[in-house]
Amino acid sequence: MENIAIYMRLSKEDEFIKDESNSITSQRLMLLNYVSSDEDLKGNNILQFVDDGYSGTNLNRPGMQDMLKGVREEQIKCVIVKDFSSFSRDHIELGSHIEQIFLFMGCKIYSSK
Repeated sequence: MENIAIYMRLSKEDEFIKDESNSITSQRLMLLNYVSSDEDLKGNNILQFVDDGYSGTNLNRPGMQDMLKGVREEQIKCVIVKDFSSFSRDHIELGSHIEQIFLFMGCKIYSSK
């Protein structure tokens, strides 16, 4: 059994959007359903990381930093996000992390969308 991470983020800019699908609760439910329906993922230990009220324009978020620490220490083997903009809105930064950290550490990253 491996540790897999689900990461949820909602920025302050989104707090006035009344679309329930953007809430942390909805993201959690969506990601847990994704894990439980995937044969390769279900049965693993799920670690949850949340940044509620943080922008996706940089990675200076407490939940993100805790998750990345787990990846660097090889404690997390897979990260699942609702969509890649939850991880980072900066596509270059996202690609850099996928290629230079996740790939190097043998950690997979999935988007549930």
